[in-house]
Formats: sequence, C-alpha cells, structure tokens
Amino acid sequence: MRRLTDQFISLTGIITVKTLVLFLTILLYSATGCKKSFLDVVPDNVATLENAFENRKEAEKYLATCYSYLPEVGPLNILFFGSDDIWSYSFNNASYNWPWKIAMGEQNIVGPYVNFWDGENSAIPYFKAIRDCNIFLEHMVDETGRRRIVDLNPEEQQRWIGEVKFLKAFYHFYLMRMYGPIPIVDKNLPIAATPAEVKVKRVPFDSCVNYVAGLLDEAAVDLPLNIKNRTTEYGRATKSAALFLKTKLLVMAASPLFNGNPDYAGFKDKDGVALFNPVNDAAKWQRAAAAGKEAVAACNAAGFQLYQFTGALTKLSDTTTIQLSIRGSVSAETDKNTEAIWALTGRNGGSLQNYAMPHNIDPRYKDTYLASFLSPTLKMAEMFYTDHGVPIDEDKTWNFSQRYTLRTAVHEERFNIQEGYTTAYLNFNRENRFYANLGFDGGIWYLQSSPSGTDENTFFVQAKKGQLQGQEGVELYNVTGYWAKNLTNWRFTQTQTSFQTQYYAWPVFKLDDLLLLYAEALNETGNADDAIDHLDRIRARAGLEGVRASWTKYATNPDKFTTKEGLRKIIQRERAIELCFQGERIWDLRRWKQAVEMQNQPVRGWDISQKTAALYYRPVVIHNQKFIAPRDYLWPVKEYNLTVNTNLVQNPGW
Repeated sequence: MRRLTDQFISLTGIITVKTLVLFLTILLYSATGCKKSFLDVVPDNVATLENAFENRKEAEKYLATCYSYLPEVGPLNILFFGSDDIWSYSFNNASYNWPWKIAMGEQNIVGPYVNFWDGENSAIPYFKAIRDCNIFLEHMVDETGRRRIVDLNPEEQQRWIGEVKFLKAFYHFYLMRMYGPIPIVDKNLPIAATPAEVKVKRVPFDSCVNYVAGLLDEAAVDLPLNIKNRTTEYGRATKSAALFLKTKLLVMAASPLFNGNPDYAGFKDKDGVALFNPVNDAAKWQRAAAAGKEAVAACNAAGFQLYQFTGALTKLSDTTTIQLSIRGSVSAETDKNTEAIWALTGRNGGSLQNYAMPHNIDPRYKDTYLASFLSPTLKMAEMFYTDHGVPIDEDKTWNFSQRYTLRTAVHEERFNIQEGYTTAYLNFNRENRFYANLGFDGGIWYLQSSPSGTDENTFFVQAKKGQLQGQEGVELYNVTGYWAKNLTNWRFTQTQTSFQTQYYAWPVFKLDDLLLLYAEALNETGNADDAIDHLDRIRARAGLEGVRASWTKYATNPDKFTTKEGLRKIIQRERAIELCFQGERIWDLRRWKQAVEMQNQPVRGWDISQKTAALYYRPVVIHNQKFIAPRDYLWPVKEYNLTVNTNLVQNPGW
C-alpha cells in the first residue's frame, strides 16, 4: 500500500549521499488501494515534486498524501491490543501479535513493536509523514511569499495550509505520546546539510508541547469551524478538531507522566540538557483548562451534540433507545453521528465489526462464522457502574461479594438479558453503558434485523461451549466471554452465507472525550462544580443521575466527589467507561502513571470451554500481564538509530 523507492533515514542517523539526492525526489505514499477519509474523491496518482504544485489538481494530490498517513483502525492497531481492556487468542499471523505484545510486556529495542518512529511492526513512519507535510507547506508559496498555484484561490490555499499544519501537529503529538521528547522537524533539511546538522537531537518535552500547540493555533485560524459537505469533505481538518487536539495535548502535558515526573529527573541529552522538567507545574492544568473551554465553545458553536438515537422505524423501549444512543456515539452511520468532531472514513469498513460481532448472532443462519476475537476483559466488565451510577464495589445496595454467583433473568429485565436465562450476578442491575458496550452470555444484542421487528424477543448471545456463540475450533473465537458491542453498527445483518455491515466513519475525536478532558482540567484547577456539570451531561445520556445525587444516595463513601482526589478518581472511572474500546485507555493509564498497577494484574475472563452455567461462570486467568516502570511508559527508540545518530539518547529503562 505504501511504497518508497529506497530506504530513507531522516532522523535516525547520517543521511547518505544517495539519500540526500532522493530527499527532494522521493516517491510519496500511493493512495492506490487505500481508502483515506476525503482522499476517496482525490485522484490516487503518486504525487511527485516535479508536478505536485503546478496547478490546483496536482497540489490536491499532495494534500491527499499528507492525509494518507492517518492510522488505520483494525486488529493491527495499538488502539485495541495495547492495554488491559481487550484480549484475544494467540494469532497464527505474527503481524497480528505486534500490538498485542505491548500489552504482554514484550517490547524490545532491537525491533520495537508498533514503531511509529521508523514505521515498522504495525506502525506508520510518522517522521516521513511530517516531512511530506513540510514539503507541502514549503511549496505552497514561492520565495517571495506569493501564491505558487495560480488557479487556487487565496481562501482555499489558506485552508489547505491550515489542514496540513493540523496534520503536522497530529503526527508530532502521536509521536510525543509514545516517545516523550522527540526531534522537532519544523523544516526539512536542505541538500547541503552537513553530517552534524543531520544528526538531530531530541527536544525537551515542554518545548515539543509549545511547538505543537503553536501549530494548532496557527491551523485553527485558517480552518472552517465544521465540515459543511459531508459527502465530499468528511474527514478533513476543522477548527473544532484543532482546538480539540490542543486540549488533548495540554491535558497530556499536565498529567503525572509528563509533569514533574521524578522518574525522569535525570533524563538528559548528550549535552546535559534536561528533557523533562522535574518540578510539577500546576500552571499546566490552567493552560489545559483554558484550551478545553475554548474547544467546548467552538464545538457548541459548530453544532456538535452527544449522539441521540432516532433511527428506529418501530417502537423501541426506552432502555434500548438509550443503549443505541451510547452504541451510536461510536458506530452510528457517518451522516448521523453528531458527536464525531473528527472522523475518518475508509478506516474500518466491515472488518472491525466482523472482529467484534459474535458469530451466528442470527440463529436463523447457523453457518455464518465471524472472526469474533475482540474480547473485552473481565476487568472491564467490572469497571462499569451499577444502575445507580456508582462502582459495583461502592454501591451499598449491590452485593459485590456475590458477583460471580448465578441468577436467572425475569421479565422486567428482558431488554438487557434474555428472560429465563441464567447468567452471572455480575451482569445484572448494571448501568446502560454496560449493556450498550458489552455483549455476554445471555445478553440482548438488538439489531435492526431483529426477527420480531422490535426489541421484544430479539437476538441474544449464548456463549457456552456447544451454543451458537460458543467457541468453535482453535482460532477466531472470543476468549473472555464478553464482546465489544459498541464497535458494531445496529444495522449489521447476518445472511445465510455471509454478513452485511453498515459502514461508519471511525470517530477519532468525540465530544464526550472533550467534555471529560475539560472536566479533568477543571477539577485539577479547583473548579469541581463545573467539572461535575460536564460529567453529568454525559451521565444524563446514559440515563444516570448526576454525580452528586448518585454518590450521596447510593455510595458507601457518599462524600467522594467533594475532594479533588475523590473527584479525580470518578473522572478517571468515567473515562474508562465512556470511552471503552476506543483506544483511549492505553494512553490514559500511561499519562496517569497507573499502568504499572493496572497492567501487572491477571487478564481474566469466563471459563469459555464449559457447557454449564455453574462451570462457565468461573473466572479464569488467561494471561499474567507484565509492565515494568518506568521503562514501559515510553516506547524505546530502535537501538540501530542510536548507533547511526550518536546525538540521540534512549528512553529511561531501555
């Protein structure tokens, strides 16, 4: 899919003469065979510098090239297999294991997994992406600062420049999140660069943050607030997306991993320059809160709203409608998701839904076998609240010690669990987000193709050995007994021999994420009431009472929300629940410095090889995770890079 005429070492070491010659003539990534957001409407020729900026049409191809590095969404993505929220069976295909090896604690320095620095092992070369963005920005105007492309009007030119500045910021941010301090590539090196100039250095983390924030400020000025024509432009950068990313960047920078982390106090470059500030700076949270306020205001002005399901042709229960609103915040059809601030088309197709959907979900067609291997862990099932909106181990009305015992569903519970079906107590009396995001043995899985036409007597999961959704064979099966329901659109249809999926664009930036980031910054700056108000917006969509009412009435520690520390834990729990299986947990656990605790615990699921409820509902250990701190908080720089570029330093612990 992506091709280069020769190996190009840009930031890893000395650039050879041959490479320098190629520097301005490299072939860019081909869009052929790739579905890339708005790139679908751009001619998929390979742009070259000889003709890339001759006219509007050719320049648009190069713009498409800058977009072409955006990440894919699938089983090879670190979003799904890098933490403790999703697990799977052992793949025969080694490449599928690369992201998963991060969660297993098997990262290495010789051939790092998910290596975005070099673009290896399930990763994209983001320094090359940055270089292509620089080429675009450097060629949009001539030496005098005048427009180079005569048939491109000034407003459109400025928008394109803003888009590429946004992409350049995104690629830098992605690398910073993984590696911490990185080299800043503001301009490409000239042909006449000396060997010393080529040996770039890593820049202190705070300087990286300031640089990327500045890029986003510049981009926001030239970008439209929102996309007006979703048919032709969906997936392109907007002002709302730029301000969202700035908020995410600054919240990350204010978080414990990057803000006064004592583990990095001695982390310096070869010249003795400190790459992290060892002193915690509370002003970073103030800056993050200000960015969040601006981003929320922009998104409100742009019309973004928490998604509410309205698509049913028949009458559905309030329970199912609420749960479809929650599911739809991820998997609603592209033209309906009011929550997606920035979503990428062409990123998931039907494959992601195939991986998340139980096979044989429609019992009328019993020979349609789906991949079904994205398996949420038992830990995540226990993460969701009770129906009172507090954690299961804090709800004084919920019997936490009996969570693995058995219970049979009654008629009033039929929209969540199949009436008369016996399943674990853990699956009863849970909040709507539990049932919206998780499939499980006995759990209802409503689809538009429901044989009853409504959510009465609809599809449900039977996951024990020998049942329709139970394990068959030694591969392509669910390993924990839980499914990531929110990754599947409600219009998924199983047929006699195959399945049909309702396409949706993958929402990279969502309004609920922004509200939670802003709430986090508000709490850290002493604005707890405002923080709770933003949490309550999200909880209301899930049919829950507000934080104050829920904890006061039902929690064993009713004053938890009244302290900064207690509210911090509530916000972190809300992020784990609201953004489950969307790729946020791996980064949240790292920036909060909680991965060393959470990823040194057993990965557990139900005993899926059993045929009876009494034996099936026994938690079993699937894997004992290993996370070494501080080593595993940051990705290692590939060992070879340190050899050829002696100015680079390795991350702590590696």
